[in-house]
Amino acid sequence: MKLKTKVLLLAIAIHAVFIYLLTDLYTVNRTKFLIGEALIFISLGFTYLLYNAISRPFDTISSGIESLKDKDFSAKLNTIGHPEMDELIYVYNLMIDQLRQERLLQVEKSSFLGKLIEASPSGIIIFHFNGHIASANSSAIEMIGLPEAEVLGKSLNEVGGRLAEELYILEDQHSTIVNLNGIKSYKCHKATFTDSGYNRTFIVIEELTREIYIKEKNAYEKVIKIMSHEVNNSIGAINSILKSCLNYKNQLDEEDQEDYETVLNASISRNHSLSDLMSNFARVIRIPEPIRYEVELVSLLRSVALLMEPEASKKEVNWLWESDSLIFETSADYQQLEQVFINILKNAIEAVNPSGTLRIQTSSAAQTISIGNTGPGISNEVSHQLFSPFFSTTKNGQGIGLMLTREILYNHSFKFSLQSSGEWTEFKIVI
Repeated sequence: MKLKTKVLLLAIAIHAVFIYLLTDLYTVNRTKFLIGEALIFISLGFTYLLYNAISRPFDTISSGIESLKDKDFSAKLNTIGHPEMDELIYVYNLMIDQLRQERLLQVEKSSFLGKLIEASPSGIIIFHFNGHIASANSSAIEMIGLPEAEVLGKSLNEVGGRLAEELYILEDQHSTIVNLNGIKSYKCHKATFTDSGYNRTFIVIEELTREIYIKEKNAYEKVIKIMSHEVNNSIGAINSILKSCLNYKNQLDEEDQEDYETVLNASISRNHSLSDLMSNFARVIRIPEPIRYEVELVSLLRSVALLMEPEASKKEVNWLWESDSLIFETSADYQQLEQVFINILKNAIEAVNPSGTLRIQTSSAAQTISIGNTGPGISNEVSHQLFSPFFSTTKNGQGIGLMLTREILYNHSFKFSLQSSGEWTEFKIVI
């Protein structure tokens, strides 16, 4: 029951009692009865005026409370001419102005922050209080590599994938660098913020692939230039001396001449091999900018496969071709892409099991090329180093092939990945 209703009922009860008492004076003293009756009418008039004076502030306060309940900060209260009440209304209106300004500022900040997060090149993942993913910007979704519907509302250990696994074990207020398949590198930082008095977690993922690639390239370019300069200078002088020594062969005993010539020729041959090795390293840092023109990729792949067929036949490899179109064209450097496909197929043939399958998939709709092979797959330890300079898993390997492949694909701005999934190891290129 409202307070003004209680006041009204109390006034009615009091006047009813007085009216009842006046009925006894009617027979005893009519003069006092009339005076009492007049006083009651005057009291009723004052009570009515007092009730109105109380009722208006109550109605005003009630309307203000309803506006606050509805979170309507645009409605203000009008003054009613009562000094104390008008002062309260002034304070209320001042509070409403401040609340409206604060809410507008909050909405603007929230809108700006949302747009900033979405436009950020860094991946940002925000979690609910229970650890499930509340939101993730488009960069984070792309880095995780799954559709948004398969990410939101799940915890990281339910999402799956290498990056999600690394993020799941990341501790609060810590940073780490995650390397995926030797290609992608990410700096990940996990922190908390306060929401409604409780801590919520968020993760920022910054891609470092390009920066690390540039630093690596600058480093191995310097190393290769120094090595190439020193080795070639030394080899040229040594071979010149060795060839001069061959002129003294006839001065030796006849029985020693053949061994002498054999040793010197072996040394010269080894020096030539060392020179060729340095030339291969130097090729990586001397790759020219691609000369682009229209290249038909399906026919290029088939010509490279025909070139690699003798090597594949030694392992009795089965070829599997899958294509959504007979023609798949792109703007690229023909010779450089040919070298890329040779390197990829060569590695696939070396890795495939005897009598295994080598699968080549092309999709002009998705603009992708995939070369996969059955085999033992790539371990996590090896996957971190696949495209590292001079790293090789084959005996006497120089680590040149994948370095050269990476350089060419980077120069073409093609995205690529190399990873094992199930029985397949797949090199995928996105044109």
